[in-house]
Amino acid sequence: MELVSTKICKTSDIGVNENLFGGTLLAWMDEAGGNYAAIKCCTPNMVTVKINEVLFKKPVKVKNHIRIYGTVLKVGKSSVTISVEARKVMFSDAAEDSVCSTEMVFVKIDKNGNASPIKEEVRNKLINQLK
Repeated sequence: MELVSTKICKTSDIGVNENLFGGTLLAWMDEAGGNYAAIKCCTPNMVTVKINEVLFKKPVKVKNHIRIYGTVLKVGKSSVTISVEARKVMFSDAAEDSVCSTEMVFVKIDKNGNASPIKEEVRNKLINQLK
C-alpha cells in the first residue's frame, strides 16, 4: 500500500466516548481515497460512488497520528476500486496499527457529472500494475 495522507486527531474530532468520531475518520479516508484515485487516474474529476463495509478496528485518541494508505484493486472503464486503510502511528517503536479499513469505488466524471472513460493508456498502465 502507498501512503496517501496523514492526519492528527484533535480534541475537536473527539466524541463523548473520548474516541475519534467514526464519521470523521471515514471522511478523512474518503478524501484520501479520492485524491489517490485522482492521482492514479490522472484526472481531478473523480467522485465517490461506493464505500463497501467499513471495519473500525481500534479507537483513535487525541494526539494520535494517523497515516492513510491506498492501493488499486480493480480498474473499470470509468471506475477504480481502491483499498483504503488508516493506521495509528506508534512513535515509541515506529510501528503502525490498523484502526480502520474499507474498499471504495471512485468514478471519473465529465463537466456534467456523468461517468466518463478513464484514458485508455492510463487504464492499461493501472491494469498492468495489478498483474
